[in-house]
Amino acid sequence: MLSSEHQAMEKMQQSTKPVVHMDAFLYEDSLVDQLCEEGTMSRHYCLSCGSRKTAPLEFISHSLSLVELKFLFQHVLPDLTGKMLLDVGSRLGAVLFGGALYSSAARLIGVEMNKEFCELQEKMIHKYHFTDRIQVLHADICTQASLLQDADVIVLHNVFEYFLDEKAQTRAWTCISSHARKKGAFLVTVPALEESLTKFKTGIDLRAWVEEIQLDYNVYLGPDTDNEALESIHVYQVR
Repeated sequence: MLSSEHQAMEKMQQSTKPVVHMDAFLYEDSLVDQLCEEGTMSRHYCLSCGSRKTAPLEFISHSLSLVELKFLFQHVLPDLTGKMLLDVGSRLGAVLFGGALYSSAARLIGVEMNKEFCELQEKMIHKYHFTDRIQVLHADICTQASLLQDADVIVLHNVFEYFLDEKAQTRAWTCISSHARKKGAFLVTVPALEESLTKFKTGIDLRAWVEEIQLDYNVYLGPDTDNEALESIHVYQVR
């Protein structure tokens, strides 16, 4: 995490139990296991110091893992030839890079509020010659109504909870629901829209806006396949 992510760090500190941010795009489960075996980190914390009474730590990732990206682009979404994907809160650019490698999407656009992450993404885009398909904008998604209106796929992965206060989250969700109305467009969310919106009074009628698509999570994508993590991915189609 960057030192500029004040809201996210404060949110983690306020949690009722310890939360560890482990970016799933950078650290696969096998690497986390290795770090735990080496004693560099742990998956558990002590409930009473000095005892064997422990509990699992809560892990949060603000990026999709490589396995989750493969699942999304190779097993969930249809052929994206000629289509535009919008990643809201693109952070490291994992979804953009995954879309460039695993799909035929014509345009992959990330909107990110943190300038440092935008600069990091730009470096990778130029280093690996993705400039023909990937674009990153340093902006608030609420200023990008035309992108929301035109997008064929909109990805919202742990997008607002740790980075905006409740008032700003309500504003963002209201904006997205107002403009992401392209019939047949897909919304990819983690967690489910119902869970994200339950604490806010947005007046959004989910049933009138989108229909959830039932996914088959029983797939094998290599030794790091985590079906529980895959089950956190939800896909909706705009009515």
